[in-house]
Amino acid sequence: MDAWVRFSAQSQARERLCRAAQYACSLLGHALQRHGASPELQKQIRQLEGHLSLGRKLLRLGNSADALESAKRAVHLSDVVLRFCITVSHLNRALYFACDNVLWAGKSGLAPRVDQEKWAQRSFRYYLFSLIMNLSRDAYEIRLLMEQESSACSRRLKGSGGGVPGGSETGGLGGPGTPGGGLPQLALKLRLQVLLLARVLRGHPPLLLDVVRNACDLFIPLDKLGLWRCGPGIVGLCGLLSSILSILTLIYPWLRLKP
Repeated sequence: MDAWVRFSAQSQARERLCRAAQYACSLLGHALQRHGASPELQKQIRQLEGHLSLGRKLLRLGNSADALESAKRAVHLSDVVLRFCITVSHLNRALYFACDNVLWAGKSGLAPRVDQEKWAQRSFRYYLFSLIMNLSRDAYEIRLLMEQESSACSRRLKGSGGGVPGGSETGGLGGPGTPGGGLPQLALKLRLQVLLLARVLRGHPPLLLDVVRNACDLFIPLDKLGLWRCGPGIVGLCGLLSSILSILTLIYPWLRLKP
């Protein structure tokens, strides 16, 4: 209960709840359309989705300043790759929120002459760049953790006097000159890498959650920009899943990837 009270007190919490409801409406509207629901009911769901989208834009007013402040803090990170990925991501988020504010002004009637289609395309373009940077940062952190885990395993094997599984160092699976030996060895290496990746992600829940959330969000701008048409059902499902994961990071701050 205390976690929920803290969650409700945060300004981001209302926006995340609206986002989850918006994409739930998108998913529901797609399901109703496929099952032949009445046009009136479909229209009501689309109107509710539009109202939730407009409400989210209102709640995000001023988020550009927060993103710029986050970018200023990221500039001082010691790791060059993390500094670049996180800073560029926050800068793109700031531009995305700025475009979103213009869209809100147009849809609310404050600026009726705004070309909403053009500004929507711009906002999704910046959103896509931000997600690409987030996923690049995730991939970099995964690589570092996999290297650390691999080194730790090697030290444990040397300390216990054991060898490398499968005798890969001694050519137990057949060297390059052995007929058919290269493919099984490659398959074993791939399997070991997959197991290592699973161990790293299982041991670092914030990183796993961030990867899944960013991967789900990626489908949204790809669809809106026409780069990869996923359909409203996939967009609604991915948006709902990423919204739920974002809500979890607010309720349980230890699940948020840092820095």
